[in-house]
Amino acid sequence: MQNKSIVTTGLGFAALIATMLIIVPANAQQRAPADDPIAMFSRSLTSVPDVTSLTNEGAFYVPAFSSIRMEGGKTRLDLAVTLSIHNTSETKALVLNRIDYFDTSGTLVQRYLTQAIALRPFGTVEIFISRDDVRGGTGANFLVGWAATGPIAEPIIETVMAGSVGTNSYSFATQGRPIRIVPAKTLQ
Repeated sequence: MQNKSIVTTGLGFAALIATMLIIVPANAQQRAPADDPIAMFSRSLTSVPDVTSLTNEGAFYVPAFSSIRMEGGKTRLDLAVTLSIHNTSETKALVLNRIDYFDTSGTLVQRYLTQAIALRPFGTVEIFISRDDVRGGTGANFLVGWAATGPIAEPIIETVMAGSVGTNSYSFATQGRPIRIVPAKTLQ
């Protein structure tokens, strides 16, 4: 009787493994390769317009804190960071030509685009930085460059940071700001 139970359990286990082998490859195809964080958002992308037709462009500075200081600066809380870039246009593609990540000292940490991509109307892409990746530090930031074919609704670009210490969890968001050149004032 005991041997029959072992065989049944063994067959049940084999069936479970076989099912997992069928399911895992299907799910694995949906995951982005580690070297291409944009790949998992392929449904948000469309064809990049001809570069000569891109007549409108801008850039956003987006604060991103991969760590924050707590308790009088004696404790460091490491945070996961998600950068979200939203095309707010209902009709036009938003071309992204730059997503660069900088550390507290302003040194380039990582460049996420090797070529321009285009977001569908209302499409979104994200860059995720693990809590274990503290290269950015307390003053990390992104620079996101965009372009479009003519007038377009300005994109929304923000970061969400999340982390925990013991039983306490922390999360907050920051909004990107368009980089605009401020004209010099004439002193009189």
